[in-house]
Amino acid sequence: MNDFGFFRVASGIPILKVGNTAENSNAIKDIALKAISEGVEVLVTPELSVTAYTCGDLFSSGVLLDNALKAVDELREVTKDTNLLLVVGAPLKFRGVLYNCAFILADGEVEGIVPKMHIPNYQEFYEKRWFHSGAGIKNREVDFFGKKVPFGGDIIFRHSGVNIGVEICEDLWTPIPPSCQLAMSGADVILNLSASPRLISKSDYISSLVAQQSARCRCVYVYTSSGDGESSTDLVFAGLSIIAENGAVLKTSKEDFFSDSLLIKDVDIEKLRNDRTKFDTFYDSVSQPNSYRIVDIAGVDGASGKEDDKLINVAIDAHPFVPYNEKKLFEHCEEIIDIQSRGLMQRLHAINCNKAVIGISGGLDSTLALLVTVRAFDKLHLDRKGIIGITMPGMATTSRTHNNAVGLMEELGVTTLEIPIGEAVALHFSDIGQDPNKFDITYENSQARERTQILMDVANKENAIVIGTGDMSELALGWCTYNGDHMSMYAVNSSVPKTLVKHLVSWFATELHEKAARILLDIVDTPISPELVPSGSDDIAQKTEDLVGPYELHDFFLFHHLRNSFSPSKIFYLSRQAFRNHYDDKTILKWLRNFYRRFFNQQFKRSCMPDGPKVGSVSLSPRGDWRMPSDASSKLWLDEVEKLEKKYM
Repeated sequence: MNDFGFFRVASGIPILKVGNTAENSNAIKDIALKAISEGVEVLVTPELSVTAYTCGDLFSSGVLLDNALKAVDELREVTKDTNLLLVVGAPLKFRGVLYNCAFILADGEVEGIVPKMHIPNYQEFYEKRWFHSGAGIKNREVDFFGKKVPFGGDIIFRHSGVNIGVEICEDLWTPIPPSCQLAMSGADVILNLSASPRLISKSDYISSLVAQQSARCRCVYVYTSSGDGESSTDLVFAGLSIIAENGAVLKTSKEDFFSDSLLIKDVDIEKLRNDRTKFDTFYDSVSQPNSYRIVDIAGVDGASGKEDDKLINVAIDAHPFVPYNEKKLFEHCEEIIDIQSRGLMQRLHAINCNKAVIGISGGLDSTLALLVTVRAFDKLHLDRKGIIGITMPGMATTSRTHNNAVGLMEELGVTTLEIPIGEAVALHFSDIGQDPNKFDITYENSQARERTQILMDVANKENAIVIGTGDMSELALGWCTYNGDHMSMYAVNSSVPKTLVKHLVSWFATELHEKAARILLDIVDTPISPELVPSGSDDIAQKTEDLVGPYELHDFFLFHHLRNSFSPSKIFYLSRQAFRNHYDDKTILKWLRNFYRRFFNQQFKRSCMPDGPKVGSVSLSPRGDWRMPSDASSKLWLDEVEKLEKKYM
């Protein structure tokens, strides 16, 4: 496991020959050598991979059993002076009873042997004819070529700082698989050696089963099932590899006929451990936890050849809030909009209100808030005229945003008001002694507060509520005026990140008629701007991302800071891979520093943020996901960023 918690696992499926332990051993060795060259730290092969699963009554032969153990003894040499933990399957006779076992090999030794717990004896399976259950075998040792080796189902292997548990095929199919207790006792990774024949739709079922178990146990689950070479007398074995991480199937593999298979993936152990800590019901499930032996495997420093600066074998999503699949994105948008509108519907119904006031700027956020409000009113069978959209042009409003604001309100059939703020703000400047030619924070915030005052007062006058328009990315950075656009009576966008807002608005464009859709698409293409500082022309001069940084970077930082509790170093590490073709190290670090500085300094705005619906996996609500003191120190985080700056800038 590297410094950022990534651990390289692999599923290997060799081409086997039934009963030929020497050839099977060579096939396993070839895959193991490939894995070593790729820096793999754990490689699991199928059930009974040394003999093949379909030996039938040959399992009663001493010749097969003796040669299987000799093959295992030879295979352990492959791992010597490497950082590979290799898991192979072979039969083992213990005190006159035969067991279907997983042999764990590392650094040239057999580190442990785990027997199969649940022995199937139904339909095509009749393993009880040869094998016994290993359930109840604890604190045992077996003599393996002169060395005492731990034997039983009560073993967790600690390798490269990662805790590893093993179960075999049918164990996963039971109501309470051994992996549940293994995970509850600290196993981060579960390995499953399997021999499951190919049947119609069975691979989909297995994928679902593995995904669910990895989610339930908040673990990595590596499943490896027998492939070509197994007997086809009654069954077909096509080979199936699955690597799942906390409910997500990271990769599956079905290889071509008579080709071996090596599926490699880097998994995030730190993320899993953070989740287990955060979601405390994981440990609440333990009533009487089992007592497991820990087998420490020393490993060889640097043997994996994997440095922390190198790219990892994981596709890092640069836009974690936005599904990359177009169909999934469409469904995602539809569900989010439904959540937003239902939240507003409940609020309107609870307070017996049939009017809403929204400030419409012609920008993305206010457009989304208006569209969501229209949908809520339609579902409640309320007159759209009860939605009072107010455009409030000021010193820097451009004709593009103004025309889009007015045009959209007209197309949607809401009540439209235009209340210019120029004179009121100029009078306010005079009252407080503000130089109108000094374009500072007072100049900007006075406009935002004037607009909010108008919205609040119109809402009082009309017995309406003010709908907030600010999004989660702005809240994270504090990019809103305190007691200005920061405040509302219900904030429908409060947990929607900026990178997702444009997709939601684009989704609405597919639902509306042509003219309204054209307006929405132009709004999507308009540069993001608060339009508070005049440019001397009708062009947008004040671009938000020039001031606070690219929202795609900030949303990436925000997701991994909130959802995964990652350190600045790890977030930078992931950012370098996710954005390697877009931003250099200097740019990423510049905005990472800005993110932490603003995130901590601006918490006071989030501590009193208005109500609003949570739509995704994270939220900044002080009543929900994020509770942080407004005066918390950012020093530790900024110090870590500074160390990165010294190294990479």
